[in-house]
Amino acid sequence: MKLDEVTISRAIIQRYMDELQDYLDVDVAITGGGPSGLMAAYDLARNGAKVTLIDEKLSIGGGIWGGGMMFNKIVVQEEGKGILNDLEIRHDEYKNGYYIADSINVAAKLIAKATDAGARVFNLICAEDLVVHNDRVSGLVLNWGPIIKSGLHVDPLVLRSKYVIDATGHPAALLSILTEKMGAKINTPTGKVAGEKSMFALEGERDVVANTQEVYPGIIVTGMAANAAFGSHRMGPVFGGMLLSGRKGAQLILESLAGSLQK
Repeated sequence: MKLDEVTISRAIIQRYMDELQDYLDVDVAITGGGPSGLMAAYDLARNGAKVTLIDEKLSIGGGIWGGGMMFNKIVVQEEGKGILNDLEIRHDEYKNGYYIADSINVAAKLIAKATDAGARVFNLICAEDLVVHNDRVSGLVLNWGPIIKSGLHVDPLVLRSKYVIDATGHPAALLSILTEKMGAKINTPTGKVAGEKSMFALEGERDVVANTQEVYPGIIVTGMAANAAFGSHRMGPVFGGMLLSGRKGAQLILESLAGSLQK
């Protein structure tokens, strides 16, 4: 068999562009490919939603890969054990209610499950702004991650969606754009992104699920972005709350969009 370099290049360019164009108009756009974003993408896609997930980094997975201080293990508490079983993630019980999983396996399984379910992931792309129509978030303003990091002025493109999920982690980047650029008040005690508190795993894990909600028309906040928005605690390398937050965010959207999904 002969291999032609131009044919290889054309195959990559054509398939990528076809997919990108198809997924510029979706049910749900997720920014942030960490545990809550991937979990939401998986649940949404397997329940019939058309989902685009973008992440500015080359490798998605957020903070999972490094485990705790580069010891590549994570903990999931009893409340999240069912999700480990659902995702077929290897784990064992360290002691009562504390389950240990390999962070590499967790990240790989989340990515595989989400993409196999039909979510489309575009890495090295970030949301530099939001589309807001009539006081509702209606999509994302996209640019290449390296363009933003380099500070070059290159005009963006746009993705339209019925819902957006801010799963950007500690910065709560989309909500910060909404409050600072639009002057919008979000459904938090301060009306803004309060900023996260120092570590308290018990309260942080509890709050991350409670804080997962629609904080402005069209935008759901999940994961550490939810705790940053509401001023709750960080929790370190325990991930049950992150997974449960992603699942809750997906469920809120599925209930809202029942009967109107694109697939």
